[in-house]
Amino acid sequence: MRFKIQDLKLKKLIICYPLLSLWLFAVICLIHAVDVYADTPTQQVKQTVDKVLDILKNKELKRPEKTKERRALIRKTVLERFDFEEMAKRSLALHWRNRTPEERKEFVPLYTDLLERSYIKKIESYTDEKILYIGEKIEGEYSEVNTKIVTKRNVEIPIDYKLLRKNGKWEVYDVVIEGVSLVNNYRTQFNKIIRTNSYEELVKRMKNKQEEELFEEKAR
Repeated sequence: MRFKIQDLKLKKLIICYPLLSLWLFAVICLIHAVDVYADTPTQQVKQTVDKVLDILKNKELKRPEKTKERRALIRKTVLERFDFEEMAKRSLALHWRNRTPEERKEFVPLYTDLLERSYIKKIESYTDEKILYIGEKIEGEYSEVNTKIVTKRNVEIPIDYKLLRKNGKWEVYDVVIEGVSLVNNYRTQFNKIIRTNSYEELVKRMKNKQEEELFEEKAR
């Protein structure tokens, strides 16, 4: 299985669905990691994973009329472990420096909402694929947790989590799937739109995408 990065068209915001559909799904991939010290990156992520799995396994929350409540709980849990502001900053890269405080304040929640709203439903398709714990590296305030998913067809998908320690808590700021970085993927797409058009155009497309997602949710 290989995932290709799709570019952002000039008229429509296009996100790499195969790659990013695994991103939120990847939140649960450390559930089978070996038990280590409670303050390690792996164990802290595992705590979040356990909460997500509890939500997914809750029979009451599986009811169709509970979809909104279930996804809200998943969003809240993911927000506790993923540093979306750091992800947004790294995705904009050099363009972040040129943003005013007001623009940054607008961009971060927009980035977060689109990421969650577009892909949170992918978590719900989790079907107990085999998860292998590969290793963990810690360098100062940064760490990396290496895992591997083995699908029912015995296809191996390596997933690496990059984390940054803030106030004693390890927070995910990037996910690398088969060597492809989520942040780098967004950075390439965002940079193309900004350089070809403008930052304002990027925000416009993100808002349009957000409206599309909202409309689809209400239509269900």
